[in-house]
Amino acid sequence: MAGSLLPSRSRGDQPVSSQKTPSWFKEKITPGLLSLSRLASAHPIHTVAAVALLVSSIYSSLLEDSIFDRTKSVAKADWSSLTAGSRQLYVGSQSDWNWQSEVPNALVSSNIDHAALLTLVFPEKTEAFHESLATPLLHLPNNLSVTPLPSTSKSFSAYSKEHVHSFSLPYSQASDFLAMVQEVPNSSPGQEMDHGEQRMWIMKDARAQTQNSLTDRAKDAWVGFVDLLKNAQTADIAIMLLGYIFMHMTFASLFFSMYRMGSKFWLATSVLFSSTFAFVLGLFVTVELGVPVNMVLLSEGLPFLVVIVGFERYIGLTRAILTHAMDRRSPSDNTQSAIEFVINDKGSEIAKEYAVEIAILVLGALSGVQGGLQQFCFLAAWTLFFDAVLLFTFYTAIVCIKLEVNQIKGYTDMRRALEDDGISSQTAEDVARSNSPSKPETTLFGKSTHVPRFKVLMVGGFLLVNVASMCMVPFRNTHSVKDLARGLAGVGMSPPVDPFKVASRGLDVILDKARSTGQDTIVTVLAPVKYELQFPAVHYGLPVMGSSNDNEGIAFNLDGYGIGGRVVGGLLKSLDDPVFCKWVIAALVLSVVLNSHLFSAARQGVKSTPDDSTEPEKPCQRVVVPTSLAAEGELAIKRTPEEMELMLSEKRAHELTDEEVVELSLRGKIPGHALEKTLKDFTRAVKVRRAVISRTKATADITNGLEQSKLPYENYNWTRVFGACCENVVGYMPVPVGFAGPLVIDGRSYFIPMATTEGVLVASASRGSKAINAGGGAVTMLTADGMTRGPCVSFPTLDRAGAAKIWLDSEEGQTTMQKAFNSTTRFGRLQSMTTAIAGTNLYIRFKSTTGDAMGMNMISKGVEYALEVMKSAGFEDMKIITLSGNFCADKKPAAINWIEGRGKSVVAEAIIPGDVVKSVLKSDVDSMVELFVAKNMIGSAMAGSIGGYNAHAANMVAAIFIATGQDPAQVVESANCITIMKNLHGSLQISVSMPSIEVGTLGGGTILEPQSAMLDSLGIRGSHPTEPGANARQLARIIAAATLAAELSLCAALAAGHLVKAHMQH
Repeated sequence: MAGSLLPSRSRGDQPVSSQKTPSWFKEKITPGLLSLSRLASAHPIHTVAAVALLVSSIYSSLLEDSIFDRTKSVAKADWSSLTAGSRQLYVGSQSDWNWQSEVPNALVSSNIDHAALLTLVFPEKTEAFHESLATPLLHLPNNLSVTPLPSTSKSFSAYSKEHVHSFSLPYSQASDFLAMVQEVPNSSPGQEMDHGEQRMWIMKDARAQTQNSLTDRAKDAWVGFVDLLKNAQTADIAIMLLGYIFMHMTFASLFFSMYRMGSKFWLATSVLFSSTFAFVLGLFVTVELGVPVNMVLLSEGLPFLVVIVGFERYIGLTRAILTHAMDRRSPSDNTQSAIEFVINDKGSEIAKEYAVEIAILVLGALSGVQGGLQQFCFLAAWTLFFDAVLLFTFYTAIVCIKLEVNQIKGYTDMRRALEDDGISSQTAEDVARSNSPSKPETTLFGKSTHVPRFKVLMVGGFLLVNVASMCMVPFRNTHSVKDLARGLAGVGMSPPVDPFKVASRGLDVILDKARSTGQDTIVTVLAPVKYELQFPAVHYGLPVMGSSNDNEGIAFNLDGYGIGGRVVGGLLKSLDDPVFCKWVIAALVLSVVLNSHLFSAARQGVKSTPDDSTEPEKPCQRVVVPTSLAAEGELAIKRTPEEMELMLSEKRAHELTDEEVVELSLRGKIPGHALEKTLKDFTRAVKVRRAVISRTKATADITNGLEQSKLPYENYNWTRVFGACCENVVGYMPVPVGFAGPLVIDGRSYFIPMATTEGVLVASASRGSKAINAGGGAVTMLTADGMTRGPCVSFPTLDRAGAAKIWLDSEEGQTTMQKAFNSTTRFGRLQSMTTAIAGTNLYIRFKSTTGDAMGMNMISKGVEYALEVMKSAGFEDMKIITLSGNFCADKKPAAINWIEGRGKSVVAEAIIPGDVVKSVLKSDVDSMVELFVAKNMIGSAMAGSIGGYNAHAANMVAAIFIATGQDPAQVVESANCITIMKNLHGSLQISVSMPSIEVGTLGGGTILEPQSAMLDSLGIRGSHPTEPGANARQLARIIAAATLAAELSLCAALAAGHLVKAHMQH
């Protein structure tokens, strides 16, 4: 039971159980988490803006109360600031005359000695310094009982040259003493004078800090850091150093993990922002509740909190959401559904981890352990609480924006890839929009009507708050404000000093005196007081002659106006502070970068998208006409040929009847290929074209039945065809589609879509799939990926052709051509060039990746431009004969494709146990191996085959090609296959090697809706969201594995003599 409370990452891997009943915790917490995440994902921009505004306001409040209040100009050292961090020690009868850190309460008000031990630190250590400093320090008024003590200088002088003076005096006189030694004259010879002033030793705590430059502040911070090092143990320094190293390693791990998920910078940065916001909120609540927190405590504890807690929850949630969004790419899905699914599945487990860690920290806060552990555990618990809230709100909104941006980029990438592949812009946009899961009425920033409403609410709320604040000014006072901000004073307080490191030798003197006199003594050891040598006017920030700074302290003094006045004053002071200004500038720069990132992504999608506020223009405005052309002609008004031609010239042909359009087409007034543009209705254009072809006199005796034929043409999305797949369309050809399988390929099951009219082919492939699955499934390996194009160029002489070949084979030529080729497309990357000379003709075989498109048009464009660059590189006499010189070789059998490959080169293998061969395939291993040798090897060799060492690979390739929208003509080279069988320890080992599968999941026939549906059934439609080309490569693997199944079944039928019987039964 107790183990179930621990986070899953602390329990180790657990066995997966089937359909576990949801726990009580999950049932109670999940609805709330879903509500938070649903609200954040529905309004991501609003959520991010609201959280950022809230945290910024709280951060400004923390700065104002903890930093600006402590940097006011003072004319003298403040006793309360100088005593910050002091420690009290007691020695007496109740402590056995040994120092103890806790003073008995009964002695606090009794008449005992209460001394103050002060240490003055000067940043010099020379003999002249000793003489100049000793006189003013030792000649003090008689009313002060100051006793010099031996200084403990080793802790201060280890890292820098310093001189230390220690004094003991009654505690009641300490403030007067400090006021007197606020300035110590410097009597060293040769001192500089400035406007009648001489440099003096002045306490740093009395300095006018508002006049400090950034350099002075950095110097002070460095001095404070060195002081910490001086008073720290070596082991403590080593532990802190390791803590910071591991903290930065955790940051690096976060960025690396997000990079592996496809985000180079923004997601990891958003995680850091979310955690920082949680820390600011936790710090605000902590100081408001009066828990003292100092910077040293934060600097020591935060690295270990970051390392222990880490960012695993952010990484796990991000990975789950992105994976779900990638795997579920149905048009009905959206970003909100992916986020809700993951929160419903993993939200309760994440919340449980937070709850357990917060409970442990609460125990630490209640433990009573001194030394800062209680305070830090209290702060860490609140930080984790707000971190959990921001994870399900702020960061969920960030991930939602990331998904929306990915969808916009995916839409843009698909549209560009389709255009690169030769698809018309309108068709490419239509296909890309249909593949986007986002709803057409929504945008990245929500509905368009919500944006101005959000702006009005933000501006109106700001004005309302300020008007209300101004109206209540007369009823406010500063005392309530000070009470509210009183708890913030501890944020920047100094850490307690270690008295034995600061004044161990002085304490020894006091201890000896107390023991000898038998007098109980309390000693307050103050923090060391540092001095600097400076002119008083510069040190105190006094105005120089001729300047007017009288109003400087008045401009920000708005405390009398209550909270509103303090807010305005704080903002004015913050604008005067150089550090805060730089933070503001950094935040503005980050905001500009983030907004430019979002708007650039949105602009890419909106650039070609019609305005959502207007009704989208229908691509096909269909005219209501009678179904029969003859009937229509009888009912319609008869126009003269002149009237029809006038309407055609006025681009009003779509108002004509079908009979009139047919008449104009038969008279040659409307070209047959221009009917779609002329009529603005694709279906009507197809109908009219069928009539025109049926009535054309030259072929009427053959084609007169086309108009009323059973070739279907209605209820088809012709917008995908026009300008992309076919011209002069008269209908579409339905082909039966069957699903073979399921077939396990690389551990995942697939049903194989096959468009075929050959009986028993699907059944045969299903039988082969069953046998392969019984042996553990098929394993595939992709060995090469690159489409080719082989242009032919000619030169005047053989010498010039040879020089061109040498240049192309050189590093300079390869680099030049590669740069030129790659500049023409985002997805195509030139891999290699193979050259061959025939006389004065030079054949160049370009090989390039093409992303998820088959890529013939893409590579042709790159080859054309690369050849133009080659001309300008010293081969002006080169003549381009043809872009395709049959050296590719495309759509024809060629040994070069068989040897060097073209498209995707895939090998698939399966091992079928001997008993499965007998029970499922009705054969045996030896018979099938014998068949393989006689048929695939010897038989193909006897026929002089090239790439035909198989039983019927083209059957499967053609069926899958037609079903998934591939180019059927490329079956010629794609079906190149060698099938090999072996007897492996009594089991049948079968493999197919297919070096030239030419497929794509983008462009061409894949944009048609039926073919897209078949690609959807395989999970590989369109371009891959994160890895260009992965979908096309997966399709090649599926084709190879399906070919393996078909080869196995047919060879088994041949070996058993069942081929003819199976066809006859079918």
